[in-house]
Amino acid sequence: MTSPAKSSRRKVIITCAVTGSVHTPTMSPYLPITPDQIASEAIAAAEAGASILHLHARDPKDGRPTADPDVFMQFLPRIKQATEAVVNISTGGSSLMTLDDRLAISLRAEPEMCSLNMGSMNFALFPALDKPADWQHEWEPKLLEATRSTLFKNTFADMEFILDRLGKGCGTRFEFECYDVGHLYSLAHFRDRGLVSGHLFIQFVFGVLGGIGADPDNLAHMKRIADKLFGDGYSFSVLAAGRHQMPMITMAAAMGGNVRVGLEDSLYDGRGQLARSNADQVRRIRKVLEALSLEVATPAEARDMLGLKGGDRVAF
Repeated sequence: MTSPAKSSRRKVIITCAVTGSVHTPTMSPYLPITPDQIASEAIAAAEAGASILHLHARDPKDGRPTADPDVFMQFLPRIKQATEAVVNISTGGSSLMTLDDRLAISLRAEPEMCSLNMGSMNFALFPALDKPADWQHEWEPKLLEATRSTLFKNTFADMEFILDRLGKGCGTRFEFECYDVGHLYSLAHFRDRGLVSGHLFIQFVFGVLGGIGADPDNLAHMKRIADKLFGDGYSFSVLAAGRHQMPMITMAAAMGGNVRVGLEDSLYDGRGQLARSNADQVRRIRKVLEALSLEVATPAEARDMLGLKGGDRVAF
């Protein structure tokens, strides 16, 4: 494993979250669903400048989120062969999946990086039902409604298990997804116990109902607490849901952070305009970064910055 780089000129890591499990096919015709679509979108996003690709899978028949490792394995090798990008597999899946389901592909693939949600929480998608829609699939409104009465579960025991099996067992490092200030303290707890070490990559998540709201004061507060808890031992990135995506990640870049885009987080590329691809969002934020005189990190630079094990040590 390499050590985090020390450079006089800061590089910004662009993560692209290609499909997720939040949006449904009715919401956008451009949402990638099949393994071929996910692979093609991920490869194009990498070519546009994304150095990390955050990946979920969907049932190719109807687009519902799936944790089936066999579906993942239809696109993971293709992405690895076609790009140098870091593959980051979700351990979150959806709130309707069991922990064993959520971890199955990561334990099989042993990726360089996985996401790790830093606590149990309400993860409410049901407000999307307020917008009238002619649903393509019966499962779509049912999944959204289910989030009114279910929790996303990541107990301390769950997180300890993930850190041990994936982190210690597979050499995987983590994108620590923090949806509120308390999640930062949970991460510090694991650091203090020696269950996480090295340079941490923390994703501040804004705008999910059940987590912290998307506004500049909250971004400043999250960074202030992270600075207090982790000092110079971490790098942060920002994702923000929906219309908050570009304003919040632009502020993050100006504050010394990294950025995340992708159709998991927002279906749009400008006011009222559906993004036709993930690469469109990557290109948009890349232009913003370059206008701020910031350089985009290559995959090799991202690996060095985050201390990753390298793409030659994964199992796909």
